[in-house]
Amino acid sequence: MSETVVVGVAIIDAGRVLAARRVDPPEAAGRWEFPGGKVEPGESLQACAVREIREELGCLIVACDVLEASAPIKPGYTLQVVTASLVTGEPIPHEHDAIRWLDRAHLRDVGWLEPDLPFLPLVEGLLG
Repeated sequence: MSETVVVGVAIIDAGRVLAARRVDPPEAAGRWEFPGGKVEPGESLQACAVREIREELGCLIVACDVLEASAPIKPGYTLQVVTASLVTGEPIPHEHDAIRWLDRAHLRDVGWLEPDLPFLPLVEGLLG
């Protein structure tokens, strides 16, 4: 069985990063994550990031760097995070029940899902 890669997208804008609150599955509901989704066969992490953010938040981003880390989500699934910049549109959650822009001082104010935690120090370093 091959590993499924899930991309999380750290959208950085004006010294803040976007976090999104999950509504499902039940064990993840109410917890926060970098929005994103499963990478399709033959799709790059960056292309997946752009597609998923368009679908989930209705805005256009440009995907930048892949953060030098990965984290297990559950057996067979691994999370990788891509940084991105907002190009057009205002993020509106379609698959989450809330979003928040978090600056460096407030990055840890929300209850992040465990797979996202290893990426917080890396993102923190990008927020200035």
